[in-house]
Amino acid sequence: MVNPAVTFADLALSDPVLQALTAVGYESPTPVQAATIPALLAGRDVLGQAQTGTGKTAAFALPILSRLDLKQRDPQALVLVPTRELAIQVAEAFQKYAASMPGFHVLPVYGGQSYGPQLAALKRGAHVIVGTPGRVIDHLERGALTLAGVRFVVLDEADEMLAMGFVDAMEAILGQVPQERQVALFSATMAPAIHKITRRHLRDPLEIAIRGKTSTAANIRQRYWLVSGMHKLDALTRILEVVTFDAMLVFARTKLVTTELAERLGARGFAVAALNGDMQQAERERAVAQLKAGRIDILVATDVAARGLDVERISHVVNYDVPYDTESYIHRIGRTGRAGRSGEAILFIAPRERNMLRLIERATRQPLEQMDLPTIADVNATRVKKFKARVMSTLEAGPADIYRGIVEELHQETGAPVEELAAALASLAQGKVPLLLGARDESRAAAPQEAPERRPVPRPAGRFGPQDTYRLEVGSEHGVQPGHIVGAIANEAGLDGQEINGVKVRADHTLVRLPAGMPQEVLQRLARVKVRGRPLAIQLLGARPKKHRKGQGR
Repeated sequence: MVNPAVTFADLALSDPVLQALTAVGYESPTPVQAATIPALLAGRDVLGQAQTGTGKTAAFALPILSRLDLKQRDPQALVLVPTRELAIQVAEAFQKYAASMPGFHVLPVYGGQSYGPQLAALKRGAHVIVGTPGRVIDHLERGALTLAGVRFVVLDEADEMLAMGFVDAMEAILGQVPQERQVALFSATMAPAIHKITRRHLRDPLEIAIRGKTSTAANIRQRYWLVSGMHKLDALTRILEVVTFDAMLVFARTKLVTTELAERLGARGFAVAALNGDMQQAERERAVAQLKAGRIDILVATDVAARGLDVERISHVVNYDVPYDTESYIHRIGRTGRAGRSGEAILFIAPRERNMLRLIERATRQPLEQMDLPTIADVNATRVKKFKARVMSTLEAGPADIYRGIVEELHQETGAPVEELAAALASLAQGKVPLLLGARDESRAAAPQEAPERRPVPRPAGRFGPQDTYRLEVGSEHGVQPGHIVGAIANEAGLDGQEINGVKVRADHTLVRLPAGMPQEVLQRLARVKVRGRPLAIQLLGARPKKHRKGQGR
């Protein structure tokens, strides 16, 4: 039985890995991590039966990172996975856990992507390769990839790889890895074929069986909305107006977004507070206490700040930003449906993020239901209902005699019908904010099928619309790679990857081309975004780059 008091600090992980775990808010290992990490650090092979969502990615990534030699350029660890989506997810997890390891490189290789970028990255060198068996075989046959220096091999979701017909490729790859290697195999099921691979390629493995986390989702209704990044605030506002909730936890990826979103929701009349790691402990405790006491109804939080949060009245969780991995999603939605109560989780997801939706459905073993955004009619009906309730409440309390007298005087002086006077007073009470939404508001938060997500106009390969060149104050000496830049800008600015071009990572800065005429508010937001702990501090270099200007990549 795993000791619940065990922390990551007790597991003999390296200091840089522990620093990264502290930064992302991880404190206690999951059962599969507590059982696996000591064995892998001790050099033992591991055979793990574990579902997605149990924390198995960290279970093998953390000990591998703790034992890497960053001076060696050739791959030292190989992780085989069944799908492109999982390759990207695992590579991103390695990058996150290696945040305090300057110079670390992980490379995902998979089919469906051109060979050029992968071949160039392999030539530069990577400490960890995460790939699908078919593409790994391709690179081996081309001579672009060598496994001579590999000391760690992970077969992740081995049963899925077998089901997809990768058994021969897996055998061929393992045949090219040095005999003195450490192997960890993870599978949701232990079919005979899995045992056959185990007998051939694992030496006296420690066997671990961990049940997947499904209880957190059993009493939680899960829905998703396909959203365009530029319309999320309006969409969230509609949901807040129409959906009946007790208290709501809204998750955002960055501390900056929690603050901005809380301010904007507050300006729209909601009782809301932010919760993030930049706040003093006393501030965080006060925000949680206000939520518990009902003085506020909405908390906008980061994953780190919300860890361990236990407030029974949270009936809804909204994933305003998609989580980085399925484990984070499970932790997030676990903040609702507490103490046997039912809960609801809503995921905002852009069309380009559908891969994560499929991974989440696999992790929770539940299909997510697509939701329709409340219409203007829905919002207006709710507003009218609430307005009537306020009037009725005032009637039941008994209007003050002074107002009754004033209305009688106005009726006598103007001859206006009482209904007209009541309507005028209602308008006066409502103030400048219209009670009802108009038709022009319909498109502001429309679903993609009504107002398609903003995408670049299709153009021949290598040609883009007008673009400006920007300088970012982060570079290779800070551990930055092009993928970090593209991911940060796409997430914060709502751009498609095709709109972010010419990424040139220099030693102390990076150049990047973005669509011409970027809104100033977006640039101000990007300037504060941090990559590898440093703000982008984005600045326009000046004129748009010419087609064939020397030094400008196409």
